[in-house]
Amino acid sequence: MRYPDERTEFTSSSSTHPSDLRAVAVRIATDAAAHVRARRHELFATTGTAALDDEPGTVATKSNPTDPVTIVDTETEALVRRQLADLRPHDRILGEEEGGAPADLAGLRWVVDPIDGTVNFVYGIPAYAVSVAAQIDGRSVAAAVVDVPNNVTYSAAAGQGATRTDSDGIVTDLRCNSVDSVSLALVATGFGYGAQRRQRQGELIAKLLPRVRDIRRVGSAALDLCMVASGLVDAHFEHGLGPWDWAGGALIAAEAGAVLRVPSAATSSDAGEVVVACAPGIADELDAVFSELGVYAPMPDY
Repeated sequence: MRYPDERTEFTSSSSTHPSDLRAVAVRIATDAAAHVRARRHELFATTGTAALDDEPGTVATKSNPTDPVTIVDTETEALVRRQLADLRPHDRILGEEEGGAPADLAGLRWVVDPIDGTVNFVYGIPAYAVSVAAQIDGRSVAAAVVDVPNNVTYSAAAGQGATRTDSDGIVTDLRCNSVDSVSLALVATGFGYGAQRRQRQGELIAKLLPRVRDIRRVGSAALDLCMVASGLVDAHFEHGLGPWDWAGGALIAAEAGAVLRVPSAATSSDAGEVVVACAPGIADELDAVFSELGVYAPMPDY
């Protein structure tokens, strides 16, 4: 174990060095996570949704009635945007709630998910995260994902590895598991909000389940990818993620040794492309299984 660098100054507001971008991502994601943590206690009951009736306007829906967005999502993205405007005034931002230009990949942009796992956040299930990633020409080069309830920060910079910082400030280098058989792999996944996509995802899981150790559905793709990096699961796959869902976690997993398959950072969730991350020891075998089962085929949401 080693302790983190206590440096608080940044080299330059225009630096594109991955280590400088990582420092910005960590600072902003941890501040945003503190806001999310505090606001949950202010707005909701400890668990469940009983308090929602007392707070009109707290929760709305997006793509359909099962896809919620809360006032804390929008507040938190606004906070991130303000901080980035102060620290990196010339950079572009793509956020889940306020948007941006997803197809414009040239140069540097920040990709932000203010709360990944909003359903968990609403119900009080302790599995939701803030994700902040820097991409250059559509490729993630620095990232921070904060597990909000547990106050754990995962971060990475391209070519510099990935780490986990616990609530006491102790930093641990991340490496994927050494599993070498798909039959022994614990696989994380997630499901979309549209009924037709969910049905197809369920059918696919039914085919995969007899081939692996077990399946986990945590409810936050960003945390799933960090779990691959830290060895809490051996693989993750999911159709229909937006770039904000995977931009941070995918880099963290890759820097921990995972084998990755991600769509273009310009691809929308509606296209239904798949994101895959797995421990290197099962990469070839899992690729064969996924090819056989049709995992790589897109699942458009229609």
